[in-house]
Amino acid sequence: MASVSSSPRTVEEIFKDYSARRGGIIRALTYDVDEFYGLCDPEKENLCLYGHPNESWEVNLPAEEVPPELPEPALGINFARDGMTRRDWLSLIAVHSDCWLLSVAFYLGARLNRNERKRMFSLINDLPTVFEVVTERKPVKDKPTADSGSRSRGNKKRSGDGQAKSNPKLADESFEEEDDEHSDTLCGSCGGNYDADEFWIGCDICERWFHGKCVKITPAKAENIKQYKCPSCTKRNRQ
Repeated sequence: MASVSSSPRTVEEIFKDYSARRGGIIRALTYDVDEFYGLCDPEKENLCLYGHPNESWEVNLPAEEVPPELPEPALGINFARDGMTRRDWLSLIAVHSDCWLLSVAFYLGARLNRNERKRMFSLINDLPTVFEVVTERKPVKDKPTADSGSRSRGNKKRSGDGQAKSNPKLADESFEEEDDEHSDTLCGSCGGNYDADEFWIGCDICERWFHGKCVKITPAKAENIKQYKCPSCTKRNRQ
């Protein structure tokens, strides 16, 4: 069951607790993955993955007391083990673990004021999620609120009906604001910074952005793409 160490109360204490539990879970799903996999026997009862404040992890039955001392993680993670590929199973547990970590942090921070909660989430949000670590996805900062359909940036932009339309540079005042807003977005291929003078396209699967030249997509090609998949997502679907 989940354990509490000295009831963290300040933003810094709660974030330290979150980081330690997150570290334990990441260890279980990466460095200690073979041991973790072996412990999750589908023949056993409902099992949960716990991360503890001392950065350790544990596979155990859920707490018996109702309500529990802390929110409980996903129940029965072992039952799906043999019905999925190992990678998909670990990814699913990573997603549920992210949800659990957030629920514990906000449970412990229930008495924080609005600004403190905002600061706490900002600290948490600066860390890659367990899912991003396990799937080796690079977190991308400041993703745009993209229009529906395949998304491209630069001299082309998708309209709400999914059709590409011209978007001349500096056509209106919002262009300069968009440039500032996404200035630290990185190309998912070369890692280069966003430049408004270059054509960019966003993957509709992993939501990363790419220089058009890095993925060999021109503005003309983008006009005919309804859903763009980057090379990594395309390769992953073929496996």
